[in-house]
Amino acid sequence: MSKKTSGDINDSSQPFENQTKGVKALLGDPKKAILTLSLPMIVAMVVQTLYNLINRIWVSGLGTDAAAAVGFAFPILFMGTAIATGLGVGGGSAISRKIGAKDKKGGDIAAVHTLILMVIVTLAYAIPLFVFAEDIFRIIGAEQAAGTAALYARIMYAAAIIWFFTSIATALLRSEGDAKRSMLAMVLGGILNAVLDPIFIYVFGWGVPGAAIASVVSMSVSALLLFNWLFMKKNTFLTFHFHGFHFDKGIIKDILAVGFPASLLQLSMGIMLFMMNIIVEQVSGTDGVAVFSAGWAVAMTASMPLLGMATAVVSVTGAAYGACEYKKLDIAHIYALKIGILIETSIAVATFIFAPVITLAFTVSSDMAHLGNDITTFLRIICIYYPATAFGMLSSSLFQGVGKGLYSLIATVLRTMILILPLAWLFAVILGWGLVGAWWGIVVSNIIGSAITFIWAKLYVDRLIRSSILPR
Repeated sequence: MSKKTSGDINDSSQPFENQTKGVKALLGDPKKAILTLSLPMIVAMVVQTLYNLINRIWVSGLGTDAAAAVGFAFPILFMGTAIATGLGVGGGSAISRKIGAKDKKGGDIAAVHTLILMVIVTLAYAIPLFVFAEDIFRIIGAEQAAGTAALYARIMYAAAIIWFFTSIATALLRSEGDAKRSMLAMVLGGILNAVLDPIFIYVFGWGVPGAAIASVVSMSVSALLLFNWLFMKKNTFLTFHFHGFHFDKGIIKDILAVGFPASLLQLSMGIMLFMMNIIVEQVSGTDGVAVFSAGWAVAMTASMPLLGMATAVVSVTGAAYGACEYKKLDIAHIYALKIGILIETSIAVATFIFAPVITLAFTVSSDMAHLGNDITTFLRIICIYYPATAFGMLSSSLFQGVGKGLYSLIATVLRTMILILPLAWLFAVILGWGLVGAWWGIVVSNIIGSAITFIWAKLYVDRLIRSSILPR
């Protein structure tokens, strides 16, 4: 047999069984598929979050006001990331299910629709926020830091198409089982950002805006690499045909059935952070926001291995569902959960022990030094819920993989909006526990919400398995 060229790989008429290694992995042993996709994505997510953490550390060196400015900007920027991530999850889930059903043409069409929707959504998100940035920050109470927060955010909004594309493109690669190149693009951007941050912030003297510029430059490099793979080399399983494109309502519905709830799911996290900033600011002022901003950056880093595994769960369960192999779906879910619990328990123990050391990274500035004990306390309380997060996050990803985006949304809103905010307010304000109460509200809510989500997902999968073995 002659060696396949890159054009052959993208030929929609080629026999499905002769496609890429990633596709074969998705359709093979579910445990092996989880490991194959999870390991690269865990590395990628950890590196990505470490650069966000490093970004916060360098900004903290500028003082409390600078740290608070980024803290106020983060939830709104996170909402943009949430929209991009949700659309990527929706498109990726649709593609993986098409792959499971061995429908390559359907996967190609879903991929093109995802990219077109990306452009529309990016413009709708970025333009209004760019125009009204400073007004928004003043409305939410960031009077002292509004100007700096708006400048930081506007730089990011101006480059929104770059980070939206990066998020979507990596999701498309993962949907066809190509986790390694997705990892490479993300790691490259993360490392470059970590290098550029101190140069732009301190060496060039650009301060907080320098952190945003470093992020934009880094993401641009990742985006160019992804663009080369998808549209120049064309050596992916998916094929992109834009000529003669027209919207297909069925494909849009398939993507948005998961993508819209996934975006709302992520947005609920952004709204939760937004509201937590308000609660914390009422309890402890700007200092409280600085503590929460620094501590939450560490908590997000701790959850990155789970996010890496969650992307694998979406792809593997999506392919298994598309192939109607529900037992494989169950195996993938439980296997990922076991690994996730082990990882997060280890991280929780390490965080509790080394919390004072981690805190030192955020208290280099004399303005931040007096917050050291508060940051350490935050880290030692928050780490308690890390292992429980595996139950909720990986079960939500299963729902996304099988196309039940609404289930995933309901489970997350239960945790973020119905549980976290009321309990944080109850413990911090009504019971008068202050910042410590707010942190315990987050912990208790995450444990309860994750338990409910896991039980729901397990019952759903068991029902699928029973239905598949009943006589027809």
